[in-house]
Amino acid sequence: QVQLVESGGRLVQAGGSLRLSCVASGRTFSSYAMGWFRQAPGKEREFVAALTRSGANTYYADSVKGRFTISRDNAKNTSYLQMNSLKPEDTAVYYCAAGGIATPRNDEYDYWGQGTQVTVSS
Repeated sequence: QVQLVESGGRLVQAGGSLRLSCVASGRTFSSYAMGWFRQAPGKEREFVAALTRSGANTYYADSVKGRFTISRDNAKNTSYLQMNSLKPEDTAVYYCAAGGIATPRNDEYDYWGQGTQVTVSS
């Protein structure tokens, strides 16, 4: 019932920055907590960041803490992932998700986007 569409992924050099966007449609965007996950080739999907409905609380994976920032604009039905100081190991397909609570557990989210490819060259 909720459709999520990510965009913004591209090739970027190490040390560069990128901002991903996730636009939601269907049910009221503000009713859901948002999360960002990523999956590299041959690896399991891993948690990146999460944000509560109000945007008051955030949670980050240790690997991205201090470099990535999750945010949301409920008026625009959009969640963002600002990525700075990118490293080659950040290369992955990035997915946004919506659910009832902000959590690092991917099985707690109800809706997922199609993913957007981020490639960081060395």
